[in-house]
Parts: sequence; C-alpha cells; structure tokens
Amino acid sequence: MGSMCALGPEDRHCQAYLALPEAAAGPGVLLLHAWWGLTPFFCRVCERLAGEGFVALAPDLYRGATATSAAEAQALRFALDDQQASREIDAALKCLRSHSSCSGVLGVVGFSLGGYLALRLARRAGSAVSAVVVFYATEGGTFDTAQAAFLGHFAADDGCWAGARTVCSLQNRLRASGCQTCFHVYPGTRHAFFEQDRAEDYDARAADLAWRRTIAFLHTYLDSPSQPCVTLYDRTPSYRPTQVGPPEIPVRPRV
Repeated sequence: MGSMCALGPEDRHCQAYLALPEAAAGPGVLLLHAWWGLTPFFCRVCERLAGEGFVALAPDLYRGATATSAAEAQALRFALDDQQASREIDAALKCLRSHSSCSGVLGVVGFSLGGYLALRLARRAGSAVSAVVVFYATEGGTFDTAQAAFLGHFAADDGCWAGARTVCSLQNRLRASGCQTCFHVYPGTRHAFFEQDRAEDYDARAADLAWRRTIAFLHTYLDSPSQPCVTLYDRTPSYRPTQVGPPEIPVRPRV
C-alpha cells in the first residue's frame, strides 16, 4: 500500500502518491494522471507498478482536487498552469531519482493530459528519462532533445485529442528524431479505455494487453538501459491498428 508524501521541503503543498516495491530497490516510474486528477484509480496503478518491481510516484497536479464529470475535469484542466505543472513534474522526477529505493533509472507513464505532459517532459529531461509510455495523448513539435524509447497506446475511436492523423504525426516525428518508437491502436476502443473507473469507456481486454505491453517495455528499457537485450519492433513504417488478443510483443535483438 502506498501513501502520500511531500515532494520537497521547499514546497510541502505539492504532494505525490508513492508506492514502493517489495525488493530493496528498483527503477523509478513517474505516473502522470489524466484530467480527472489523482483519483484512487491512478493511485492503484502506482501500486500495480510497485508490484512489478518499480518505485512509482504520481504527483498531484491539482493539489487534492478531483473530478467526477467531464465538465469538472475540463474546468480543472483549464485552471492548470502548464508552466507550474512542469515545475512540479520536474521536482517529482528529482524526488523520485533521489529516493533511497530507486536505482536512478527513470521512466514515465502518462494518461491523456498526463501523456501530453510526459511527452513534454521527455524533451526537457533528455537522458534523465529512459522510457516513456503514453496512453491516448499526443503533443506537437520535434523531439530532438529526447533520449527515451517511446511506447504508445491509442483508441481506434478516439473522439478527443488523439485521432489517427495526430497519432501518425507524433510517431513520424519521434522516429525522425531517432527515438525508438512502438505504437499500438486498439480496435473498438474509445478514449480512456484503460481506466477501469470510466465504465462507459473501459475495455478490459484492451486494458490488460496494454498493461502487459507496458510492463514488458518498462523492464526492457529500465532494468538494463545501457544494454537492452531486446527492443520493441513495429514491422510497418507507419502506425496501424493492433488486434486485441494474446499479449505477445514482437521483438528482435538490437543491431
């Protein structure tokens, strides 16, 4: 079971949810919540990550506020100062890296708004972040300063901000910047398909497959980041739908 903690003595109003693995140490994973806020669901995701051997930390970007409706979530999102959020995320990354249980190797997992912020963090952090996982989120611009590998999970019927054209654009820009990139699109799913507390959007089979892919990806790039034995490999030059089925990930040795 995790618990809330302060990110640092300089700003004790900025809190985060911390979940630790049973092992003495493990890689760190920063979790960035969706526009609903740091709800119990995202805290449980932290605990699941800890159960897989990661030190998981989720900053509370809304300072305790959460939303139960799209209208409330939209109001919280519009009230969020992106620059302030970036400073708090940077502080959370520093806090995670310096934690006594963290190996110092870091990854980021972001959902929707959190995925957008994770992509922005990858540009700022450079070599400090080794792996980035985004759920139904995109971001503009180039990624020449990013040094992470990227895994993306997207809904085929996304009515929000991660439609086919923007997802394809993101993948092309990441690859043009030399980043290892693997995107999956889940047929028949909608935005927020991973989030079990969103009954109207949740898809259990797609969520399970996305989770298995996420854990395999994080272990690949965070357990031994200097010499990964395998890399996720997309056999097509552009993004394509992925059938929801057995959680198999095509791999090949790095050359």
